[in-house]
Amino acid sequence: MGTKNLDWGSLPFGYMETSKSFVCNFKNGEWDEGKLTSKHTIELNECAGVLQYAQTCFEGLKAYRTEHGDIVTFRPDLNADRMADSCTRLEMPVFPKDRFIEAVLMTIEANKDWIPPYGSGATLYIRPYMFGSNAVIGVKPADEYQFRILVTPVGPYFKGGVKPIKVRISDRDRAAPHGTGDIKAGLNYAMSLYNIVDAHKQGYAENIYLDPATHSYIEETGGANILFVTKEGKLVTPKSNSILPSITRRSLIVVAKEYLNIEIEERQISKDEIGNFVECGLCGTAAVISPIGIIDDHGKEIVYNEGKQEMGPVLSKIYDTLTGIQMGRLPAPEGWLYTIN
Repeated sequence: MGTKNLDWGSLPFGYMETSKSFVCNFKNGEWDEGKLTSKHTIELNECAGVLQYAQTCFEGLKAYRTEHGDIVTFRPDLNADRMADSCTRLEMPVFPKDRFIEAVLMTIEANKDWIPPYGSGATLYIRPYMFGSNAVIGVKPADEYQFRILVTPVGPYFKGGVKPIKVRISDRDRAAPHGTGDIKAGLNYAMSLYNIVDAHKQGYAENIYLDPATHSYIEETGGANILFVTKEGKLVTPKSNSILPSITRRSLIVVAKEYLNIEIEERQISKDEIGNFVECGLCGTAAVISPIGIIDDHGKEIVYNEGKQEMGPVLSKIYDTLTGIQMGRLPAPEGWLYTIN
């Protein structure tokens, strides 16, 4: 069990300073050895590339205690791959995949006392990130970068746990056509902040964004991919070049198909057909699946799962299966779980 004296069951989804972070610097064309540090503040030049031109990207994954007492993390190799894509698009140096995985495991091990006990509902959130660190005044990539990993114990992303949320279809865009919507760049999230604050003020948990080119097709929310279920029990997910390739969504698709024999369809989903589905949910690292009870389309409400205050039966099966794999209750596909010694 976690040895820190925390109320694990009441943790918010927020930041808490832990024992160690990982830091590695890129300078003169190469990465240094990297190290664990107990210093959780960063000193930057006022003209640092990240401050002037938002040259930064990040990842998110979790570590858990399984019912067998093991400490595991979930598919960090895919986070390394996705961060490499983000870095390439932002003209940042790629942190090597093997070193990424090694650093994640090292940081988890250094913070074992902060990993919540099995069954608490809490997890250890892991945030690898990179930013341009040297002074840049002309519009160009930085020459120096810092790669860091912080960890923090967190509770559920949405307050109240797994309960249906109400979302709205937004007239604003989260990404530009042929832009950066498919990478995990900090600037994407900055663009969504005004809209998510406004959504919360209006009583919505999230915004659903449409494709930026035509505003005709469902894309994703500010921080999660979207899942739909048909009357026949088929799982349907939006397909677009401006959607972030969620590791959770990709895992859920494998689980649905291989473990539960659910038919899968990845395609463009017209805004006009969302009323034909019987279940809907958001998926991502933070919440795994959060059921959507109502989508508000400019005053027209589409209700899912017959308005019940619970996750629908198909999404529940998929959710229980994936979390069962993550928590060690069910056998995992090869390579999905990394055990920390």
